[in-house]
Amino acid sequence: MSQLSVSTKASKQGVFAILFASLLWGTTGTAASYASTISPLAIGSFTMGIGGLLLAINGAKHIRLDMKKLSESRYTLLIGAIALAIYPLAFYSSMRLSGVAIGTVVSIASAPFFVAIIERLFSKENNIDGYWLISLLIGTIGIALLATSETGVSSNEIEASSKYLGVVLGLVAGFTYALYSWAAKALINRGVSSKSAVGSIFGLGGLLLVPVFLLNTDTHSISSVNTIVLFYIAIIPMFIGYLCFGFGLKTIHASKATLLTLFEPAVAALFAVFIVGESISLLGWFGLFLIMVCLLLQSSRH
Repeated sequence: MSQLSVSTKASKQGVFAILFASLLWGTTGTAASYASTISPLAIGSFTMGIGGLLLAINGAKHIRLDMKKLSESRYTLLIGAIALAIYPLAFYSSMRLSGVAIGTVVSIASAPFFVAIIERLFSKENNIDGYWLISLLIGTIGIALLATSETGVSSNEIEASSKYLGVVLGLVAGFTYALYSWAAKALINRGVSSKSAVGSIFGLGGLLLVPVFLLNTDTHSISSVNTIVLFYIAIIPMFIGYLCFGFGLKTIHASKATLLTLFEPAVAALFAVFIVGESISLLGWFGLFLIMVCLLLQSSRH
């Protein structure tokens, strides 16, 4: 088998891993809706904190082997960990303030833009071209149509000031998501294994989130349903999802990886329809089609 065919196969596996991670992440909004009595800061800090610590434990052996390389890239590691700690707090707060649809769309759709900027500024390789920009445009239009079609949260139920604050927090979530994705890829490019890169960033970020959880948890809000929701999000979307995401980053650029995660809002919308009982208009279904076109363009590119 030629080196090119091996590289192509690895790239396709990376694409599949990112899409599967996005599928798992797409369930978080629906799951979190069943724990509405818990603070979004508590949800974000617990789920990402526990998921991060599990990723650190899973990659402990690789982290020890790569300790020298991680030490040499300590500033990149620290930036990634801080961004990782901020992301879930901004993301879940955005969904609580502006609604699941808007919060998810702003957070996920803005990430590719931020990754493009970061890679332009700090990466030696130029991975942004016309093909990527066309894919991003198609995906963004689709995701905007999808967001405006969701009817789970009435505009009357959310004050304008809260919605705007939610949008701002969504942009913060998109930026920090892009930042820790770039940091993980930067570590991998410097010879650190994917398990070490993801495990170290998420482990350190998870430790930073522990005090946030303790300060924002009300013992009266703990119930069996809330506990199941928290552990589901922590183990399935966070732990397993980011294992797949780290695997995917080994073979594809961060810019392409974040573009592929546009699959997440599409999944979230489908779960909202078939599980929560929300509805999507014809325009929204067309938006889903455009997202699939965007993903097809990226997944078929080597």
